[in-house]
Amino acid sequence: MLYICSSNKSIMETIRLEFEPSVKAKILELLSTFSSDELKIVQEDSSFKEDKRKLQARAKKIIDGTAQYSTFEKLDILLEETISKYED
Repeated sequence: MLYICSSNKSIMETIRLEFEPSVKAKILELLSTFSSDELKIVQEDSSFKEDKRKLQARAKKIIDGTAQYSTFEKLDILLEETISKYED
């Protein structure tokens, strides 16, 4: 996995690439033609894959109708209970 940030003055854009190991050298060769002001390679967040898995599982529950929803009132009660646990 490779993240690439490209610069447009003070604005940076990020893309995420997935590629076969056999093309890694070619990709890095191409990227090396840019200056460090134009392009920065960013290491992938170590929790990305786990976050992606969790989000996909939640989306699946929404799509197949098994997701459980709460009302704002229930969420407010849960929040108040959680806060009270950690108050002095």
